[in-house]
Amino acid sequence: MWLTDIHLDFINLIGLYSFRKSLIDANPDMILVGGDIAEANSIISYLEDLERFTKVPIYFVLGNHDYFRGSIAGTRARIAAFSKNTKYTKWLNISEIVTLNPHAALIGHDGWSDAEFGNFLNSPVQMPDYDLIEELSNLSKLERKRKLKELGIEAAEYLQKQLQAAFEDFEHVYFLTHVPPFAEACWHLGEISNPDWLPHFTCKAMGDVILETMKRCPEKSLTVLCGHTHSSGKYKPRPNITVYTGHAEYGAPEIQRVFEV
Repeated sequence: MWLTDIHLDFINLIGLYSFRKSLIDANPDMILVGGDIAEANSIISYLEDLERFTKVPIYFVLGNHDYFRGSIAGTRARIAAFSKNTKYTKWLNISEIVTLNPHAALIGHDGWSDAEFGNFLNSPVQMPDYDLIEELSNLSKLERKRKLKELGIEAAEYLQKQLQAAFEDFEHVYFLTHVPPFAEACWHLGEISNPDWLPHFTCKAMGDVILETMKRCPEKSLTVLCGHTHSSGKYKPRPNITVYTGHAEYGAPEIQRVFEV
């Protein structure tokens, strides 16, 4: 089962109970959570809650909201410690390749909008990230662009290593991330986001790695699960790549899709 942008800090106890029940009723063997779970100071408690009620393996990545009112370094350290000490709930940024069956595997990374698509320096968009995440606040636009690019490259380098390793043993890989790796997967209300918004909602560095890897491996296939834009869509940049972008609405978390693997 794939979830994304569930923003559990936006729902009340009745809504949380209803959401838990929908997960339990669906009876999944595994849950994938594609980021934007809560905020830095509450994400672990919500993950513990999901683990306690579902009692199935949960693999997750973080979204930009999960770092709000905290720092990237501090949040990552706390999430890594939590992931290492919990039975069911694992952060894919630090996890081994997950075997789904003899032919398919799961990998993942948060990703990050890397300001490479669109026109970041002239964009009027001011994401809350740039006020609420320590490493992105109090920077000039040029300094922030450099930091975002650095974060995108970090994600892409991790993805490259994981894809290469996974395809040595598996024919099909599922890649869970938060940020769309292609401009064409950056959906908003049925259309592709415009150049003002694209820099803040895509990770070109990851997309470049995906295209290069899948061109070299035409006999392999990749399914990308992303979110961040709160609008759904499907994009196939190559015959062996399928990218699903998830829908989301604050206060109304939902199951995106159930995959039979």
